[in-house]
Amino acid sequence: MRLTRKRLCSFLIALYCLFSLYAAYHVFFGRSRRTPAVSLRGQRKGAAPARERRGRGRTPARRVSVLGAEQSTLGSEEWNPWEGDEKNEQQHRFKTSLQINKSAKGKPDLHVQIWSKAAIGLYLWEHIFEGLLDPTDVNAQWREGNSVVGRTYYSFITGPAVAPGYFSIDVNNVVLILNGREKTKVFYATQWLLYVQNLVQTQKLQHVAVVLLGNEHCNNEWINQFLKRNGGFVELLFIIYDSPWINGIDVFQWPLGVATYRNFPVVEASWSMLYNERPYLCNFLGTIYENSSRQALMNILKKYENDKLCWVSPREQWQPQETNESLKNYQDALLQSDLTLCPVGVNTECYRIYEACSYGSVPVVEDVMTAGSCGNTSVFHNAPLKLLKSMDAPFIFIKDWKELPAILEKEKTIILQEKIQRRKIFHGHFSSGENMVFGMAFFCLD
Repeated sequence: MRLTRKRLCSFLIALYCLFSLYAAYHVFFGRSRRTPAVSLRGQRKGAAPARERRGRGRTPARRVSVLGAEQSTLGSEEWNPWEGDEKNEQQHRFKTSLQINKSAKGKPDLHVQIWSKAAIGLYLWEHIFEGLLDPTDVNAQWREGNSVVGRTYYSFITGPAVAPGYFSIDVNNVVLILNGREKTKVFYATQWLLYVQNLVQTQKLQHVAVVLLGNEHCNNEWINQFLKRNGGFVELLFIIYDSPWINGIDVFQWPLGVATYRNFPVVEASWSMLYNERPYLCNFLGTIYENSSRQALMNILKKYENDKLCWVSPREQWQPQETNESLKNYQDALLQSDLTLCPVGVNTECYRIYEACSYGSVPVVEDVMTAGSCGNTSVFHNAPLKLLKSMDAPFIFIKDWKELPAILEKEKTIILQEKIQRRKIFHGHFSSGENMVFGMAFFCLD
C-alpha cells in the first residue's frame, strides 16, 4: 500500500510539471536544444517544416522546477495529471528530457492519456511537452504521440476522428482538453464531459483532469456541475484566463500559449536570433478596433513618428486564418523587432505575448482589465495576468500607451550585449521551465 501510495502520489506531480514546461516560452517560452538550431530565415515557411525538423531521432530537453505543492486526499490511489515519480527522481528529470523512451527499463508505473479536442492541446504537447505526433500532417484525421517521463507513460491523441465512443479505452487516468470559448464549443465540450462521466460511473476511468480554453469574459459556469467538489468527476481543472475560480486547490490557471490553430510553429533559437542587431525597435501587426486602445496606440506611434522605427501593419478586420505569406510576415516582424506591442483585445491575455517570447522579442503588455468576469482586483492585487506576474515574467507592463515613447527612447540606449542577454533569458532560463510552474500542484491519493 505504501508503494502504491508513493507511486500514485508522485503521479500527481505531473500536471504540475507539464506546465512547468511553459515557456517563457513559454511564457516564456523559447526553447533550449541539444543541437544548434538552423536559421529561422530558412525555417519560416509555415508550421509543418518546423515540426518536421523536430522529428526523428531528436531528444527534446526540458527541465522542470517545482515551486510549490499542495496535498489533497482524493481516493484510494494516488493520481497527478502530469508527473511521474518521487522527488529523488525529479532531480534526474532536471538533467534529462521529456522523450519518447521505448527502451525504458521496467514497466511504467502509471499511464496517463491526453485527449485533445482543442487547439491548445498542440501547445501542451508540442511546445510544453516537446512531444512528437504521427502523422506530422496537421490535417490528419487522427494523430498520436507518446512519451515516458520517469516511470510515467503519457499518450496523446487528437484530430477529428477522436470522437466519443469511437476509440478504445485502456487507461485509468485521462486529461481532457476542451474549448469552451463560445456557445457552439460549449455544447461540443459538454457532450465530451457527459461521455467521460459515463466512463467514470461504469468504472472504465478512475481519474479525470480537464484543461479548458475558457470564455474570454470568464463566463464558464456551464462546467461547474462537472467539478468533483460539486458532485461531479473532474478532480482538477486547468483554465485559461484570470478566472475568479482559481484557488490553487482544484482549479488552476493555464497559459493561453501560441495560436497553434493558425499554425504558429515551434520555434528553435538560432545564432542570428540571439546575436544579431534587429532593425526595428518594436512591432505591431493586428486588427484596429474602433474606439479601442489600439486606435490610441496607432495615434501615439504616428504623433511621435515612431511608426518609422517600428514595424506597424494594422488591418481593419480580424482574419481567423493565416496564409503562408501573412504568417511569414508576422514571424519576420517578431524576429526583427526588440519589442512587441501587445494591446488588449477581448481579454488582456493574448497569443501575441507568447509568440513574441518565442522569437526573443520583449512583450510590451497593456496591463488593464477588460470587460467581463475575469480577475478580481479586490482579491488579487496583481490581476490581470496574475499568472505571468506571479512568475516574474520579464515583460514591460504599462497602463497607458502614452508611456510608450519613453519606453522606446530607453530601448534606444540599450546596447546589443544587454539585448543578447535578455534574449537568452527568454530562450534559456524561461524556456527550460525552471521558473515556469503555473499553478500546478502535488496530489497524494489515499
